[in-house]
Amino acid sequence: MADPYDVLIIGGGPGGYVAAIRSAQLGMKTAVVEREHLGGICLNWGCIPTKALLRSAEIYHYAQHAKDYGLTIEGKLGFDPAAVVKRSRDVSGQLNSGVGFLLKKNKVDVIWGEAKITKVGEVIVTASQKKAMQPQHPVPKGIRPPGTYQAKHIIVATGARPRVLPGLEPDGNLIWTYFEAMVPKAFPKSLIVLGSGAIGVEFASFYRTLGAEVTIVEVLPQILPVEDAEIAAHARKRFEKQGIKILTSTKATKVEKKADGVVVTVADEKGATQTLSADRMISAVGVQGNVENLGLEALGVKIERGIIVADGQGRTNVPGLYAIGDVAGPPMLAHKAEHEGVICVEAIKGLHPHAMDKLMIPGCTYCNPQIASVGLTEAKARAAGYELRIGHFPFVGNGKAIALGEPDGLVKTIFDAKTGKLLGAHMVGAEVTELIQGFVVAMNCETTEAELINAVFPHPTLSEMMHESVLDAYGRVIHM
Repeated sequence: MADPYDVLIIGGGPGGYVAAIRSAQLGMKTAVVEREHLGGICLNWGCIPTKALLRSAEIYHYAQHAKDYGLTIEGKLGFDPAAVVKRSRDVSGQLNSGVGFLLKKNKVDVIWGEAKITKVGEVIVTASQKKAMQPQHPVPKGIRPPGTYQAKHIIVATGARPRVLPGLEPDGNLIWTYFEAMVPKAFPKSLIVLGSGAIGVEFASFYRTLGAEVTIVEVLPQILPVEDAEIAAHARKRFEKQGIKILTSTKATKVEKKADGVVVTVADEKGATQTLSADRMISAVGVQGNVENLGLEALGVKIERGIIVADGQGRTNVPGLYAIGDVAGPPMLAHKAEHEGVICVEAIKGLHPHAMDKLMIPGCTYCNPQIASVGLTEAKARAAGYELRIGHFPFVGNGKAIALGEPDGLVKTIFDAKTGKLLGAHMVGAEVTELIQGFVVAMNCETTEAELINAVFPHPTLSEMMHESVLDAYGRVIHM
């Protein structure tokens, strides 16, 4: 039997492959077990290909509004659904190959197959039975074969999959998950989206921009439930202005499949029902961790509500076993998984890294308009007992936003009135997913309003709105 690995990671998604690279950088003998795609859901079916789809929709939108910019496009404007999908898959394929290169460069072994932890320190890998939704990217060269492998430390990074509601099970034909929504065989003329989290609104935005009639059904009173209520309300108005129909405090109770689509019965909070008809329905009601068939239960690993319980450094209740990423719980975001992976292996190495602070993790939704946030919402800050100073600044007051033709949006900042601590920042509008990191850095550096007020922001930029929002919280706003 080969020498044991220092670290063996089950799952080659963002958390897994980043943890593997950092582990190898620290001089530990490292392997990744992967059953389907290097890069995981994020790179192959989530973050990256969806952004490619949304980029195509964005360009189509701008082409439709060329005259607003003094431009003329001759001839009939249209799109090729197959070409749009192909571009997104090509982007995914390029990055998938890149992950394989990075693992090889860092001398990380890749073991292809299904992993099961038979005892602490031992993993049996069998040939993968997993079939991709599309012909999967080529298995990288130089992989290790199935077999029994020993490891001093085993990290579970198996990710998550779409949550399924009883009676509303996706069939891959009329009822889609995000898998089918990314590779439609035919472009639907009408669509019902169950759930208004990031996945739901991104697909609603994509399909609506390309001409589909879209209805969002959300069981909670607010769309984008994890976002600040004021930001979510602004986004809702923008979506409805685009023609998206939104039903909140409403749940789907029945789905009937017809030859030409689906009929969905929904009920509001008072019990009143109505039926909605569409070509297709997307179930975007969340995700659940991939905890099954790993041998965790037999080892006594603590699992709650479908996720592995782990501390701020990835340690489970069983010594030598760790969990990171989506399988270790929310927020289920690729960048959270990557950072958890780094923290976990650095702790294994004995470097004493800081535990994950989930309040410092930014959230981004890439619909039109974009939404981005970090820290506490206004409601959560008040519930925590803070006395608040709150600043706002609208996009319409920013020269760069007007020049871009994007005057509709909002930046909101929340401070502790007693200490000046930045508690949260929330944005809706063009390119806010790129802007939010400024506030993330500020929070990590324990910046107060004084440093932000005294910082010089370049002109003309969208980032000036961040400064103005801080100024507004302290009664010093200039351009409003």
